[in-house]
Amino acid sequence: MPLTMASAGETKQIKKVGGKEEVRRHLENLGFVTGTDVTVVSQLGGNVIVNVKDSRIAISSEMANRIMV
Repeated sequence: MPLTMASAGETKQIKKVGGKEEVRRHLENLGFVTGTDVTVVSQLGGNVIVNVKDSRIAISSEMANRIMV
């Protein structure tokens, strides 16, 4: 399921990062790598705030839809 479907406080493991090559590379640089645990902190106004690799990152729901957990 896409990351946007996870509830706040839920920890999931990243199964796949989709999208074009440049989008995948950008997300991987932010820490969204297959096999990594990601915790959804909150979803506000179309943005998703997550904890990944000891960092708190806000990404758009469009980007979060490309991250499968």
